[in-house]
Amino acid sequence: MPEEQGHFQRAITLFDAVMLVTGGMIGSGIFIVSSGIARQVGSAGWLLVVWLLTGFITLAAAVSYGELAAMFPKVGGQYVYLREAYNKLVAFLYGWTLFLVIQTGVIAAVAVAFARFTGVLLPWFSETNVLFQVGPLALPFRDTPYTFQFTTVQLLAIALIVGLTAINTRGVRTGKLIQNIFGSTKLIALFGLIVLGFAIGINSEAVSANFHNMWDAARHTAGQPTVPLSSSALVLAIGMGMVGSLFSSDSWNNIGFSGDEVVNPQRTIVLSMAIGTAIVTALYLLINLMYLMVLPLQGDPQATTLAGRGLMYATNDLVATAVAESFLGPVGAYVLAVLIMISTFSCDNGTILSGARAYYAMAKDGVFFPAMARLNKAGVPGVALWVQCAWGCLLCLSGSYGQLLDYVMFSVVLFYVITIIGIFVLRRTRPDAPRPYRAAGYPIIPLLYVVLASSFCLILLTQPETADFSRRGLVLVALGVPVYFLFGRRFANKTEL
Repeated sequence: MPEEQGHFQRAITLFDAVMLVTGGMIGSGIFIVSSGIARQVGSAGWLLVVWLLTGFITLAAAVSYGELAAMFPKVGGQYVYLREAYNKLVAFLYGWTLFLVIQTGVIAAVAVAFARFTGVLLPWFSETNVLFQVGPLALPFRDTPYTFQFTTVQLLAIALIVGLTAINTRGVRTGKLIQNIFGSTKLIALFGLIVLGFAIGINSEAVSANFHNMWDAARHTAGQPTVPLSSSALVLAIGMGMVGSLFSSDSWNNIGFSGDEVVNPQRTIVLSMAIGTAIVTALYLLINLMYLMVLPLQGDPQATTLAGRGLMYATNDLVATAVAESFLGPVGAYVLAVLIMISTFSCDNGTILSGARAYYAMAKDGVFFPAMARLNKAGVPGVALWVQCAWGCLLCLSGSYGQLLDYVMFSVVLFYVITIIGIFVLRRTRPDAPRPYRAAGYPIIPLLYVVLASSFCLILLTQPETADFSRRGLVLVALGVPVYFLFGRRFANKTEL
């Protein structure tokens, strides 16, 4: 294998790490997903319960996962923890899924969200503005002809991914500088929106409507009768609602991928995950409470006013935009567009920076393309960054990123469960190993996380709305097994050259 041209630089401080955690977690989801949650549970109280439960699960995962991060503060993060707790195969299955779906799917989807909201300010960027088209084509295994369209939204999304990748190949200091600027701006802007909502946006009619019968759970579907939820149905509805809230709260673990680049990693990684998830959890609860103070939760999809449509039927599920417009007028849409652009820009930068480190660790282990095991002169895995970029751009072109993201939450939570179980495995197999930090509340909190997260996965596997996607996600993970045995030895041989 050619010699590495650079070496990792310990340049990520605690502040940088917190910005990576918060910046990766806050994308576009918090501005959108509460609409779908509202339709699932039907009341203000249960909407807040979904976000509270999501916050608890995320914090429980972070304070448990920290034990592994402190034990193995190496580049590769979760991939390394799974390898140490189990074996290379289990770790590879995670890395395989991370590359195909989790990290690159998020990169593509967030880039497209950035481009769509840029279109609010610059209408030329629109999914209806088709630059060129190929087809319709008759393809095998398709009942209908396939037409490929390349839009200005895809053009800008790809440009964003390529641009941020190029920035991150210049070194971790450059990537973290971008993250610090846009991450802190995003936090300040989001907090400002919350303050403005509470200061000038409170609507007494909305408050009365939302909190008078705040525990009357019901499922709402456009054009169909409202269905009151029994206790068991409510549990399932909460689980379904958490698909969106957990997705909006994910990526808290990305700082672990940069282990060798973090200053005092045993302390910094653990603290940044705990602080970052706590900040984001608090902001998410506050913004949802603000939503409920400004607009009624229930509404009519045929209504023509913001209050008439309510939170659950906000146009295109853009809850935050509807709320901002209600107290800022038409300018609210532009304010939210800028905020979401800043948010998605920061989120994509952090996701691009982090993910490539996992592929680097896989290649160093001889289970992924050997070229990814090289660092460039700036001390970052340049090849891994560009391969990640290429796959993310391909997902933007294919239009399949949205469908892939339907698989993401099942796969993400499944591997979190397996990773947290790894704490128990390592306590048994390596009882004397140094543990600079021990999982908070062990064994209760880690075990509680495993139970709650496993229940969430079970709900996704059994409910008609999500079962198909979750099972396909499981198949996608399983496909990594033959890939590992078919190519793993070949990769290993090339890595040793």
